[in-house]
Amino acid sequence: MEENLTGRLAELDQAVRRAAETIAKLRSERDALAARLEALEPERAELRALRQERKDLLGQIDGILKEIDKLDL
Repeated sequence: MEENLTGRLAELDQAVRRAAETIAKLRSERDALAARLEALEPERAELRALRQERKDLLGQIDGILKEIDKLDL
């Protein structure tokens, strides 16, 4: 009985060690991804600004086209 218990405890110890290693690996991966995301933030901000600028320009063009349609040419 004690041998069975010792074996089970050894298995649990190994499982805990594997879980701890997996957690450490996942934390490292998470930190690396967070760093990559932070490094990309200026590009994301520029992309948002360009999209807004495009939206504004399309609105201006639409307004100009509507004014042209109003003219009797």
